[in-house]
Amino acid sequence: MKTIYIVRHAKAEGQPFHAPLTETGENQANQLAAFLKKRTIQAIYSSPFVRAIETIAPFASQSGLTIKEDERLGERILSDHDLPDWMEKLKDSFEDFSLALPGGESNDQATERARSFIEDVLEKEEDHVVCVSHGNLTTLLLRLFDEKYGYDELFALSNPDVYVVKVEEDGAIVQRIWE
Repeated sequence: MKTIYIVRHAKAEGQPFHAPLTETGENQANQLAAFLKKRTIQAIYSSPFVRAIETIAPFASQSGLTIKEDERLGERILSDHDLPDWMEKLKDSFEDFSLALPGGESNDQATERARSFIEDVLEKEEDHVVCVSHGNLTTLLLRLFDEKYGYDELFALSNPDVYVVKVEEDGAIVQRIWE
């Protein structure tokens, strides 16, 4: 059985690639480290975005594990244009997974990226891994195991948030474990 901890990053100063955690986010990252310390973790994978790396860095430091950056865990870009109605467009993209806005990635494309990452993790030697990502991609990662995850579940995520996915031959069980 594989145990995959899917983590959404802590509170950040914004959405850009280099946006760091806020002071609150730094405190959350330390809380996350204490939370994960109670679990057996053999590998850490993270989005290369600064806020994701900073979220898992305290745990990596205390556990002695190396953070392996993987671009496939990076956030889905809805569009490279400023969209005043971005929430409506985001909702539309969950109703039509093939919808790709200018300079953006469809949910179908992001799901394939997520699927590629999960397939690789399932082939790895380690049975207990942490994967740190972002709201939209976290939702799509969870959706790979349970199709109930969509737009509403995306907005129900906290910063940070932690789900455990237990993968067995006959399926997977998804459970939110962040307190």
